[in-house]
Amino acid sequence: MSAPRESAIGVNLNAANTVTLIRMVLIPVFLLVLLADWPRWFQAPALFYQLRPWLAAGVFGVLAATDGVDGYLARSRNEVTTFGKFLDPLADKLLVTAALLALIEMSVLPAWIGFVIIAREFIVSGLRMVASAEGSVIAASKYGKLKTVLQIAAILLFIVKDSTAIANMGPDIEAWFQVTAWSVMGAAVVMTIVSMVDYFIHAKDVLVGPWSGSPDLVESSVIAQDDADRAIDDLTD
Repeated sequence: MSAPRESAIGVNLNAANTVTLIRMVLIPVFLLVLLADWPRWFQAPALFYQLRPWLAAGVFGVLAATDGVDGYLARSRNEVTTFGKFLDPLADKLLVTAALLALIEMSVLPAWIGFVIIAREFIVSGLRMVASAEGSVIAASKYGKLKTVLQIAAILLFIVKDSTAIANMGPDIEAWFQVTAWSVMGAAVVMTIVSMVDYFIHAKDVLVGPWSGSPDLVESSVIAQDDADRAIDDLTD
């Protein structure tokens, strides 16, 4: 197996980290496809205006799917790195945040929903930083994974729910699509809050003690680290 390439900043860019970096770099492309008036720039036929939300949804779906690709590469090639552990969840959060802000900009999504989801990410990241400072690791939970799946599905539905193609399917299909999109988004918001509460529960020892140096905390840190290493295939929180 060839050694990972080392960049100018001294970070090993293995295959998994490269895929993650590509996902981050392509986030502006997704925003460009969704928000920019590129059909007019290229004097494209009117059909491209109708296809724009579907193209944007396709780009978003591909970027979201690469989360599984980099995880598979890291496991199969035994190239799990600290840099990758930091970069992968960051890329996921940037992608979801960018999509939510774009939907708010389009007046498709209420701002309070975006605030709840984004605020949760700040709060959980803060909890993980505090836990790390105390020598503890909070492993990803099933609630966090389900939250991520629901958020991605809801964003995809919201990108296309007001498209011309859906409207042309008739009022019944259009109404069903609207109800489905809002239901999935509602479920995503609920799981966002539930997963945050779950993090607080798992971080209670870090928040209220025992503190640094306590044997109980050291032992829980080792157990949590083992759990995190076994769950390294999915760093979603």
